[in-house]
Amino acid sequence: MRLSKYFLPVLKETPKEAEIVSHRLMLRAAMLKQEASGLYAWLPLGYRVLRKVQNIIEQEQDRAGAIELLMPTLQPADLWRESGRYDAYGKEMLRIQDRHERDMLYGPTNEEMITSIFRSNVKSYKDLPLNLYHIQWKFRDEIRPRFGTMRSREFLMKDAYSFDLTKEEAVKSYHRMFVAYLRTYYRMGLTAVPMQAETGPIGGDLSHEFIVLADTGESGVFCDKALLDQPIPPKDVDFDGDLTSYVRDWTTMYAATEDMIDMDKFQSEVPEDRRIEARGIEVGQVFYFGTKYSEPMGATVADANGQEVPVHMGSYGIGLTRLVPAIIEASHDDDGIIWPVSVAPFELALINLKAGDEECASTCDGLYKQLENAGIEVLYDDRDMGAGGKFATADLIGLPYQMIVGPRGLKNNEVEIKNRKTGERTNVSLEQAVDFLLERIVPERRQDV
Repeated sequence: MRLSKYFLPVLKETPKEAEIVSHRLMLRAAMLKQEASGLYAWLPLGYRVLRKVQNIIEQEQDRAGAIELLMPTLQPADLWRESGRYDAYGKEMLRIQDRHERDMLYGPTNEEMITSIFRSNVKSYKDLPLNLYHIQWKFRDEIRPRFGTMRSREFLMKDAYSFDLTKEEAVKSYHRMFVAYLRTYYRMGLTAVPMQAETGPIGGDLSHEFIVLADTGESGVFCDKALLDQPIPPKDVDFDGDLTSYVRDWTTMYAATEDMIDMDKFQSEVPEDRRIEARGIEVGQVFYFGTKYSEPMGATVADANGQEVPVHMGSYGIGLTRLVPAIIEASHDDDGIIWPVSVAPFELALINLKAGDEECASTCDGLYKQLENAGIEVLYDDRDMGAGGKFATADLIGLPYQMIVGPRGLKNNEVEIKNRKTGERTNVSLEQAVDFLLERIVPERRQDV
């Protein structure tokens, strides 16, 4: 993409309404535009990141055996009356009526609807286990939306729902999602620590939150430092096998939010030099809630003896529009965002230092074609402006690498390549420049880990 033809209305000044780093940078980098309280338009640069996040989530959900569908945003209120949650949910639920005065709601979550879909179509234990998921916009009428898309009213969410015959089988489904989440966050360049959590209005008795450590996190977290170096389950992990050992490795070491902390246990179980007391951002949560929805809504299957039994269920959520700012909170500096390659809107900024110089322009045009042919996602800054503005834009939007082309380097048949994260600059010959980048970018995509 040529920047002269792209829509990137970056801001020089920080908007006054932005309270945290990610909100400030997302607005300044032209990722978002606020349309109303808690409602945002995702501009082209931000939407590219959102789609990359979605792609990784879908790949790992599919790998774990979940099956994708799509449910409507509006739901009939009668489904929620069946489960007993319609009146209990509170003012966060947006309740509306259609032209026929039928009670509807803008879905904040989908336990009821997926249970309705299941009970209409699955009748035998032989069709279990089953995990259905979708990625869809949801709405919760937060009393005080804040922090940009970290806590907005409309948000994009992946929610998966598992159905099993017994609790034992349901826990196996829970473990599959647990492992899939570990892999998902790692592929996005994050270390997300699972911490035992309250189940809240979802219900149930087994739940974990996945927390990313960040100085501006919403809640205090306490964990064993060894968790930050814990190996991630490999790409070829057998999701049909026994995953208990992976879950045990991640849950036996102490980790808790400030709401769940047992300070005596934390201090007795974790050596002093391994104790982390920090802030964290929740980027996903998994729940097992048994028959909370299947019993009142009549979601049963015939077991091996022909008896109708309610299925055991779980739900597994990841907020995509929350994940994007969480990545920024965990990876930025004073100059702007620092994207991991796997979720970066573009992998490389190609910068022509001297607009109007014929040699610089022709060299950049040639490199631009080579980079695209090599499969590198490049944003070519071909604007007629000074080098300082181009550097500021590249640093602000956080592309992982910069290729800098100027008259001085071309005299030596070289370009300069900058690593945005480390700041390291390397002079590379024109002939080797594309291969130099491929050697670094391809592993950092984390597609084969």
